[in-house]
Amino acid sequence: LDPSSWRLRVDGLVERVLELSLEELRSRFAHHELVATLQCAGNRRAGFLAVRDIPGEAPWGPGAIGTAVWTGARLADVLAAAGIQENAEHVAFAGADVSEEADPPQAFGASVPRHKATAGEVVLAWSMNREPLPTVHGAPVRLVVPGYIGARSVKWLERITAQAEPSDSFFQAETYRLLPAEADPDAIVPGEGVALGAVAVNADILSPGEGTTVAPGPLGVSGYALAGDDRRIVRVDVSIDEGRTWRQADLRDQQSPWSWRLWEAEVDVAVGTTEIVARAWDSAAAAQPESAAHLWNPKGYVNNAWARISVSPDRSAARGDRTTSPGRRDTA
Repeated sequence: LDPSSWRLRVDGLVERVLELSLEELRSRFAHHELVATLQCAGNRRAGFLAVRDIPGEAPWGPGAIGTAVWTGARLADVLAAAGIQENAEHVAFAGADVSEEADPPQAFGASVPRHKATAGEVVLAWSMNREPLPTVHGAPVRLVVPGYIGARSVKWLERITAQAEPSDSFFQAETYRLLPAEADPDAIVPGEGVALGAVAVNADILSPGEGTTVAPGPLGVSGYALAGDDRRIVRVDVSIDEGRTWRQADLRDQQSPWSWRLWEAEVDVAVGTTEIVARAWDSAAAAQPESAAHLWNPKGYVNNAWARISVSPDRSAARGDRTTSPGRRDTA
């Protein structure tokens, strides 16, 4: 999209329809910066494959997630300028990208409830990590909805519509839905299943990697944890005996209320294959469930089961500093 000719239309149940250029958006509204983590609804989908295959879906590991510094205008300010009406219970968004997955093909779309849209953390971002927003991440402007699945943070944003009902977009009414295990994803009707919004509490282990050979003795383990919407990560537990006993990980300071929380722990491993397990708790006292088998669904969404990796302690492995911290990843 050409930034000079790009326009954002704000319409629907508003008092004033707006047509904003990028320059108008930047000059008319206060700039807001926040650190936020975005997570794909299919993050950690690969953990479901040991339960049952999920044809046609990307086998994401723990990396379909990322944290960045976003700068832009608050959506709440733009909606206020348009005069959002009282009967507008939802705010819908449309991007420029057209998907052939829908029949007929349609632009990517989504919506969030009014209470989320008018919260101060939702941003129309033109900058990522204090640099111009890259094309691959949605330039010239994308939506950033902290605490919700990444699919609600529409890229290449072109239209905002205040409306009475949730979006009927293929990508909200049919695709990003949590279906029962026995459902046929190719035969669902619009509105079937549970619409995905706020992300569930989740955590994964980033270091050491699966199958790593390590020296016996103290071993540094590190990863990330994330809680959805306005909840916070308050604890991460690590176990090396299948959850019979746990030790609490050290939590790093959180960069913002909307970012992941990095954690570190040290465990003592003996010779032989050892499974390391981690689980997170959030401020609503919700914890990750134990088994992916209890969560399997035909689209492979919301795998927030305990994180598990296996390592192989071997006396021949070289010792070194094995407390490796996860770094920042650019979000999808």
